[in-house]
Amino acid sequence: MEYLTTKELAEKWGISRRRVSKLCQEGRVTGAILKGKTWLIPDTTEKPNDQRIKMLEE
Repeated sequence: MEYLTTKELAEKWGISRRRVSKLCQEGRVTGAILKGKTWLIPDTTEKPNDQRIKMLEE
């Protein structure tokens, strides 16, 4: 299994490094582990839904 850093995953997902770190801290990124000051995330991990955006009900 390959691991990616927050920088690599941010580029892959099209979001900021800070946002990836925040998602890891909140436990929303499956399989993310903190090694020292670096988050290591499996490369097969799916991007979680953005809960900051509310979906309109029809």
